[in-house]
Amino acid sequence: MIPRFFCPFPLHPGATVELAAETAHHALKVLRVGAGDTATLFDGRGGQWRATLNPAGKSLRATLEEFDASDCEPPLALTLVQALAASDKMDFVVQKAVELGVRHIQPVAAKRSLIRLAGERAERRVEHWRNVAIAACEQCGRNRVPSVAPILDLPQYLGLAAQDNAIRFVCAPGATGSLRDLAAPALPVSLLVGPEGGFEEGELLAARAAGFEPIGLGPRILRTETAGLGAVAAMMALWGDW
Repeated sequence: MIPRFFCPFPLHPGATVELAAETAHHALKVLRVGAGDTATLFDGRGGQWRATLNPAGKSLRATLEEFDASDCEPPLALTLVQALAASDKMDFVVQKAVELGVRHIQPVAAKRSLIRLAGERAERRVEHWRNVAIAACEQCGRNRVPSVAPILDLPQYLGLAAQDNAIRFVCAPGATGSLRDLAAPALPVSLLVGPEGGFEEGELLAARAAGFEPIGLGPRILRTETAGLGAVAAMMALWGDW
């Protein structure tokens, strides 16, 4: 496969760019690219570039040659609102949500979230998740990097969500609502998923007051890292590009 690399700056026709040190190290030491090899570069604005690689010591330059405007974004504008879970689970959720086609990821802190993040520690973790999203785009072929928003407390998020022009769902065990019984949405969709221990009853009531419709995911109890991704996959099958 032709390697794909994200560039955190705008790309222009005919330009020769130097890849980030970490990207260059991975390309040279792991992928073993050489002079004249081909790669695909994208800057997150849509489309991708075919480029020729030119190593120079530990550095790696790429000359842009041909632009491909193809896009693989689904028609469904979906935001995954994921309650904080253990770090490895959050990494997994972010990675797979990007692969499935989620457009935005909003981490929220719920009462039963097992981790607590604030200040500089929270900022570092969000930056880590953004890098996970970039790596997932490089792997799955997406040219637009989904946004990973700063962490919000659940009440703060619900107050903002109530003002959005979006259709809202919350995963709730025992809910009778089913995705397959709903018409294809004409607006963006937000999906709220609880932490390992689930939402407290008061949190579910607050979510419903903010316009979130409870949906069930079958008779089985799903883990937090399974519930949201399962619902996303179902939405993409029903309303997306599957």
